[in-house]
Amino acid sequence: MDRRAADVAARSSGGRTGLVLEAAELSLVYEREGQPVRAVEEVDFKLEAGERLVLLGPSGCGKSSILKAVAGFLQPASGHILIRGQPVTGPGPDRIVVFQEFDQLLPWKTARQNVAFPLLVAKRIGRQEAYRYADDALRKVGLSHVLDAFPHTLSGGMKQRVAIARALVTQAEILLMDEPFAALDALTRNRLQTDLLALAEELKFTLVFVTHSVEEAVLIGTRIQVLGGRPGRTVATISVDAPQLKDRTTFEFQDIVRHIHGYLQSEGTEKAA
Repeated sequence: MDRRAADVAARSSGGRTGLVLEAAELSLVYEREGQPVRAVEEVDFKLEAGERLVLLGPSGCGKSSILKAVAGFLQPASGHILIRGQPVTGPGPDRIVVFQEFDQLLPWKTARQNVAFPLLVAKRIGRQEAYRYADDALRKVGLSHVLDAFPHTLSGGMKQRVAIARALVTQAEILLMDEPFAALDALTRNRLQTDLLALAEELKFTLVFVTHSVEEAVLIGTRIQVLGGRPGRTVATISVDAPQLKDRTTFEFQDIVRHIHGYLQSEGTEKAA
């Protein structure tokens, strides 16, 4: 890893180890048409520094609600969420979210300016240093040729790469991603999945990733928490950290994909994508 990559890795992980995130007996409720709806029922998980937890399940099982709760946008009805032993009471600089929508970039700023923006807002470093981090992060996601391009000139996949680069340059300890590739075409989605995996293995950032794709979950995660039902609850927790599970062509990858589909089917939760 070169010096700039090491800088980005240090900023992404904070250079820290140990237990980062813990949810215990987490239940979530939101209102719909004035009525309470229970989204999640007593879900538990722990996440060590550098781990990648994927919340997998069909639409409506509460996985995005869990991500919003970790981000601090949704308060638990019961149970708790801790980051480094401290309760989550709202959004904070230790977490950053990459959403599915392409319009999360500032349209009047270039790719470089969008990535540097959170660093400049924090006022911890100067403009030139912020641009250095931004340029390196954009290089890491394969966009060094569009540093001065505005969002309206970029494809959907490029916009998501810019959003990922912006997340990486912050000092957030936890990266939260809510189906960031779901709206992309299959080829672009596969390429970005592979690129994200390579970045995660190099930079060792801590990740909570939401998806309804079993294949994506196996590829991206070190551990998968399968959710099902309404309200959502844990169906299974599966380790997927083995190197052979990061290659779509291996027997082991295809076998565990079938295994996880079986969990979903046995719960009656699997739906057509």
